[in-house]
Amino acid sequence: MSKKKILLTGGLGFIGSHTAVELINKGFEVVIVDNLSNTTTEPLDGIEKITSCRPVFELVDLSKYDQVEALFQRHPFFDGVIHFAAFKAVGESYNLPLKYYLNNLTSLSLLLEKCLEFNINNLIFSSSCTVYGEADALPINEESAIKSALSPYGNTKQIGEEIILDTIRVNPNLKAIALRYFNPIGAHPSGEIGELPLGTPLNLVPYVTQTAAGIRSQLQVYGNDYDTVDGTNVRDYIHVVDVAKAHVSALNRLIESENKEDFEVFNLGTGKGSSVLEVIKSFERVSDSKLNYKIVDRRKGDVTAAFADTTKANTVLGWKAEFTLDDAMRDAWQWEKKIRNI
Repeated sequence: MSKKKILLTGGLGFIGSHTAVELINKGFEVVIVDNLSNTTTEPLDGIEKITSCRPVFELVDLSKYDQVEALFQRHPFFDGVIHFAAFKAVGESYNLPLKYYLNNLTSLSLLLEKCLEFNINNLIFSSSCTVYGEADALPINEESAIKSALSPYGNTKQIGEEIILDTIRVNPNLKAIALRYFNPIGAHPSGEIGELPLGTPLNLVPYVTQTAAGIRSQLQVYGNDYDTVDGTNVRDYIHVVDVAKAHVSALNRLIESENKEDFEVFNLGTGKGSSVLEVIKSFERVSDSKLNYKIVDRRKGDVTAAFADTTKANTVLGWKAEFTLDDAMRDAWQWEKKIRNI
């Protein structure tokens, strides 16, 4: 029986590389596409060390029609596509909105065009809890209102879901699942792959670990006057391996035609919110060290609190987060120490 062949866009990024591992371990053939705008080819080595398999890699900018066309001429058949490729920093999207709209929406549109042309009917879309904006009630479930986005990045995820839904309405063979992540963190327990953004980190945990490693002089905590347990933002931090496993569950759901609707959405989180200061305390606990941090003004676009109701993913997908916050911080620190030779 031949292996199912999966296209993984943005597959050398943080979540993409971990998903490649889970797919390979489950017997899938993986083709990774990435433009290396926020990563390098080094995760290929880590994936190979963990799985004893080096996936095919294609250097492609999915916002460029000619490159997308050439990709599908080289690989005309896939059993499914998992689409991670996108710019993802909330703060940067405020300063460079056109960069985000051009890249995130053009790449999705071109990818969908090729899915239709080449009869690829199973799509997993990397969405985000940012589509909910500032939620009226917590925890957030899939029926919570989709509010006006608080950032251009969040808006690209809202529009991305709408583009997929509009495409499915007139192309009934296409089936899709949007996975709305909350805050993926951590690293593979093997220490072979993890989060390694180019330049200054835009997410909390790599900034924490880089500060502890001496790469950054100080961590800035954006605001301590929110209506939360300690005044800092609350998020649902979920281990990246748990997120990766959810993609395999969602993909199998589509391939086995177990989906109940042509377009389904699932929240991916732990169901528990943790404040920024609680994340810092977790890191200090597992690393047995003190972190140099400073409270500064709020950052534009940040919601007060967001954490998931994961009932649907738990019951329908049969998936549940297994790792704790301490597990994720321990794995992130192990990864940081390895790449810094600490």
